[in-house]
Amino acid sequence: MSLRILYVDFNSYFASVEQQLRPALRGKPLGVLPVMTESTCCIAASYEAKAFGIKTGTLVREARKRCPDMVFVEARPSLYVQKHHELVAAVESCTPVGKVLSIDEMACPLMGSERQRDKALALAAHIKRTIAATVGEHLRCSIGIAPNTMLAKIASNMKKPDGCTVIESGDLPDALYPLELRAIPGIGRAMEQRLARRRITTMRQLCALNADQLQTAWGSIEGSRLHARLRGEETATTEHARASIGHSHVMPPELRTQQGAHSVLHRLLQKAAMRLRSYALIAGAMHAYVKYENRTSWHDDIRFDPSSDTLQLLAAFEQLWARQPRGKAAPMAVGVSLGSLREQTQQSRSLFDEAGQTSHDRLNVVLDAVNLRYGRNSLYFGGAHQALFAAPMRIAFQHIPDMEVEAD
Repeated sequence: MSLRILYVDFNSYFASVEQQLRPALRGKPLGVLPVMTESTCCIAASYEAKAFGIKTGTLVREARKRCPDMVFVEARPSLYVQKHHELVAAVESCTPVGKVLSIDEMACPLMGSERQRDKALALAAHIKRTIAATVGEHLRCSIGIAPNTMLAKIASNMKKPDGCTVIESGDLPDALYPLELRAIPGIGRAMEQRLARRRITTMRQLCALNADQLQTAWGSIEGSRLHARLRGEETATTEHARASIGHSHVMPPELRTQQGAHSVLHRLLQKAAMRLRSYALIAGAMHAYVKYENRTSWHDDIRFDPSSDTLQLLAAFEQLWARQPRGKAAPMAVGVSLGSLREQTQQSRSLFDEAGQTSHDRLNVVLDAVNLRYGRNSLYFGGAHQALFAAPMRIAFQHIPDMEVEAD
């Protein structure tokens, strides 16, 4: 089976962008933070920081303890999105990008002679040179080349940073044996524990199972598909419909009050409502949470008639917020998400308040148009005023923000 996929994975992406744009940060242990406060954690770490055991999720105080010379910067998501598009264009100038999988990963199909090992390696080297020349020499990537997307992704993780690994069908399954089970996409802590209960703790043991055994161990048809992928076959992946739209934020110290949390949630919900309309969707459920400085938390949900109207969503939020307990510790982080999504065309209109709904529709059109033309915060509902410049755009896993709709 020939090589079919070239997988590009950018190394320590957020930190690398900062080092590319700020020469003074190059060669230094760097942590990227969601907000500049000692009570948060790193959302990215440079390779210099990783040498000290600092990674995504490491608390600032722990990072300082491990590396007294650690440098921290606040995340700049809009720049990461901008560089992402530049990187996609750079790769596209070398070979077609089949699928963008996240802010820092993409898969490219190999065609014709590119499927030969030497030609595939030459293409990988060409991509690296093009990125260095057109986007920045500090934006390094690791490349994996293999018969399918999963194996190419695994290969891209085998030599970091700036590596290139080829897994050919003749290398299977032996090339996978030194790896941990978690090297396989889809195997996290829960699945690892599930497999361990069946005495499957090594890659060699996993690869020795037949399709039926792996399906039983996995607990779904995905186990059988994994069996095929481990042998180099490309199987269809299930495209999941968008399940929710939401935002979260670790608040700066000056907003860690009840009123501050309420205002930040107001702002997050207004952002989510605008995104909802941009996707031509309506929502029928809302989930909100508050995490407190004493490590306790509050979570609650509410259901309502499906809508994308900001005023209706804010009214539902106020009902939810009224149930939030008072007198707890200072709030540290908040989040809100809209669920039970469906297409806007499936919305049922009330026969008794058509005029009111029409006026709200017009208001939402104006709201979105003004903010798209003049920038976010040009027109907003007053509940968000205190947090107007809090909760900037963030980049979630597998979600690349739409700069037109989500930029601050």
